[in-house]
Amino acid sequence: MKAYAKTDIGAKRTTNQDYVFCSMEPVGNLPNLFIVADGMGGHKAGDLASRYTVEKFLEVVKSSSETNPITIIEQAVKTANTSLIEKSKESIDYEGMGTTLVVATIIGDSVYIANIGDSRLYLVNSEIQQITRDHSLVEEMINLGEIDRKKARTHEKKNIITRAVGVDTEVCADFFEIDYVNGDILLMCSDGLSNMIDDEDMKRIINQGSELCDIGNKLIDTANLNGGKDNISVILIEPDDREVRTC
Repeated sequence: MKAYAKTDIGAKRTTNQDYVFCSMEPVGNLPNLFIVADGMGGHKAGDLASRYTVEKFLEVVKSSSETNPITIIEQAVKTANTSLIEKSKESIDYEGMGTTLVVATIIGDSVYIANIGDSRLYLVNSEIQQITRDHSLVEEMINLGEIDRKKARTHEKKNIITRAVGVDTEVCADFFEIDYVNGDILLMCSDGLSNMIDDEDMKRIINQGSELCDIGNKLIDTANLNGGKDNISVILIEPDDREVRTC
């Protein structure tokens, strides 16, 4: 297995509210674990929300006696959500903070995925497929036929998300299970990447690269060259290779 993980402040922001976690070693009963969180809130709240959520998520995973990955992840999401809501009560600066979350673990030939918000996971080979589905206002508008995906990329309400960790007492993650074959690459990212580079260009950059660190740096550099309006987080995973390389 190869993996690359990096978060970048972007070209416009003064703080980085994204947080990434990447482990190819076991975390509790999960054989590996990959997380991207994109915090929201004020100057102090967004970066705290993403980091704190991931920390609480990991605490649950490490202590869980469950063996089913979906059960473990679901427990961790619920606990992290409750913890973040309680944390938000500690200071007026924390009011309204929340975070997106996209999580993946690879077991055998299967990838187990959960997401809340608009951070994404893609499966990339000769094609690119977005596995997760955004919890956002524009996604709802697309589903209702009000706008198409091309217009959604530049819509004025693009950044309004409809589901996040830390916002409501009850949080519901969407779960996905996919199989992979040799040559597939998994891309996890915050919207600071997906809003700055369209899917076809992401596929081209990934397929033209060799080492994951070079691909990841190229994705981030391209997002910044295209405007870099938000923080940019990227995790790339090549599950079929047994050699471990990180950047």
